Amino acid sequence: MPYEPPPDLAGMTLEQIATEVAARKLPPLDQWAPGRTGDSGMRIAADGSWYHEGSRITRPAMVRAFSGLLTRDVDGQHWLVTPVEKLTIEVEDAAFIATDCRAVDGDIAFRTNTDELVFAGPDHPIRVDGTDDAPAVYVTVRHGCEARLDRSTWLQLAEIALAQGDNWTVISGGETFSLVPA
Repeated sequence: MPYEPPPDLAGMTLEQIATEVAARKLPPLDQWAPGRTGDSGMRIAADGSWYHEGSRITRPAMVRAFSGLLTRDVDGQHWLVTPVEKLTIEVEDAAFIATDCRAVDGDIAFRTNTDELVFAGPDHPIRVDGTDDAPAVYVTVRHGCEARLDRSTWLQLAEIALAQGDNWTVISGGETFSLVPA
């Protein structure tokens, strides 16, 4: 069955987004204890492109499949995890790119470059790094992996912050997130 990406965020209600989030079936990485470790020979570039042994992976379905196996440990190392292997993967900046966002009914939904949808909140915090002149904004996706907001998504988030007030914060999932680098 061919993959059909979720509809455009701008046309979705909160209930439709929540349904899409719940429908995404991910492997139970936290239940697996693979016995072998090694290196995958894979890299995720800062622009979100995936590479294997120097060659770009051009099939979106392959990238989406691999992305479901990603985790990041407390030391910041990214891993591809299967039931039998745990392989390192080089990540230049973030495992994902946030390509769209929308405020809907008091929450902020993000779409990643792998068509994953997440709501910012306690389980998916927004983090700002960098400087005032060049902020780098991230949202946690899952298993410690983050998505860096691309420029247009950062501008969308800035518009949401301005609509919510003038203190460069946003509220989502009952949490307040500062958009100013710490």
